[in-house]
Amino acid sequence: MTTRLDRRGLLAGLAVTLTSLPAGRRALATAPDGVHILDAAPLPSTLVAGGEPAETWRFGGEAVEPVIRIRHGEEVRALLRNRTPKPLALHWHGVRAAPGPKGAAGLGGVPVPPGESTEYRFTPPDPGTYLIRPLVIGGSSEPAGRGLGGLLVVEEREPPAVDAEFALVIRDWLVQPSGALAPFGQPQEAATGGRLGNRITVAGAEAPKRIALPPGSRIRLRLANGCNARLMRIRFEGLKTFVAAVDGQPTDTFEPLRSTLPTAPGTRYDLLLDVPAEPGAVGRISALVGGGVVLVELVADGAAPVSRPVPAALPPNRLLPLQIALQNALRRDMALTGGATRSETGQVAYPADPARSWQVNGAPGSSAAAPLFSARRGQPVVLAIRNGTGFVQPVHVQGHVFRMLHPLDDGWEPYWFDTLQVAEGKTVRIAFEAGAPGRWMIASTVTERLDTGLWTWFEVT
Repeated sequence: MTTRLDRRGLLAGLAVTLTSLPAGRRALATAPDGVHILDAAPLPSTLVAGGEPAETWRFGGEAVEPVIRIRHGEEVRALLRNRTPKPLALHWHGVRAAPGPKGAAGLGGVPVPPGESTEYRFTPPDPGTYLIRPLVIGGSSEPAGRGLGGLLVVEEREPPAVDAEFALVIRDWLVQPSGALAPFGQPQEAATGGRLGNRITVAGAEAPKRIALPPGSRIRLRLANGCNARLMRIRFEGLKTFVAAVDGQPTDTFEPLRSTLPTAPGTRYDLLLDVPAEPGAVGRISALVGGGVVLVELVADGAAPVSRPVPAALPPNRLLPLQIALQNALRRDMALTGGATRSETGQVAYPADPARSWQVNGAPGSSAAAPLFSARRGQPVVLAIRNGTGFVQPVHVQGHVFRMLHPLDDGWEPYWFDTLQVAEGKTVRIAFEAGAPGRWMIASTVTERLDTGLWTWFEVT
């Protein structure tokens, strides 16, 4: 079942998979030796009532995205079997120093040809919520837009006390009136806002997803934006909401400003939510898209309310530095350019070569090009990212987390990120310490822009 969104011509939609833990969790197939099986294969899915089935690609033959769940300190072992018709590799978005297929660190590793498989093995250094996304240089949009993705949850050794936990992935679909998915690889799409969907599903059913819990219950919600291109704000109504982690890294718990959170593709939040205390009351989580889309309804079901104190912060990540020696930092500039332009008469012009629509420092991304910089492990790095395009640019630093600096380098924002949004015409400075040795991407999280050049790479020795 699906919900169609069509408000004043805006193609806007979100697909949401909601997985409840421990009850109702999708069981991810595992081999006898504990390897998680990620079988990527076509799965016909009806996205328009009465329409033809769309060719989606899913893991394990189910519409629900898988959740790989381990305890902090345990090793991830995941076997990717590629039964799709295209090469495929996975990015463990947000995990510091996670390798690619066949052990290759960064740059997407080595894509797995159709009919073949590869195993990922790594031990995440940090607890947190991480997104599994397709990453094939020049070919990420289609597997993502057909539905491949999932979550990696690394549990704390002492997790916060909650009554229930849910993992939620937001995804949108671009569907034709016939029910089939719209074609991929459209130059206009890549040179503008990316692939923006027009359908929403919630755990395979029409939105909103209704969840009944005792009044006053506290839940932990792991929220991830798995869309190809959709930048949105998420609003919380009738729910006491505290942010406990951003991009997998703990924060001092805080309430979202105006009860909303900005959410770019690749962004994750760990939230502690209190269900309304009044029996029968409903709390809502909505996406501010078009006229607004209700994604989830939390219903206070029962008579006896549960009272909870203000939640304590998650334990800090002591593996991250308390300070970064900015005075000793290696400094580099990143200029983001390209995309469609509009003349004074309003006419839109598209790049001459659609495969090279975007540039970083004057050139589209290339693994054969020289790195943006080479840093020693532990060396401080400051990047000034300037957005010279006509679009907001969400940018991800692979294998690392960073702090956003104040404009005069006289301080930094209080939290760690791995994904940020750079507004049109603005410059944002970030700081981090070079981590594990390897070749790491700095890339757009809009998959169509990544495919057409909006990325570069750096080296850690």
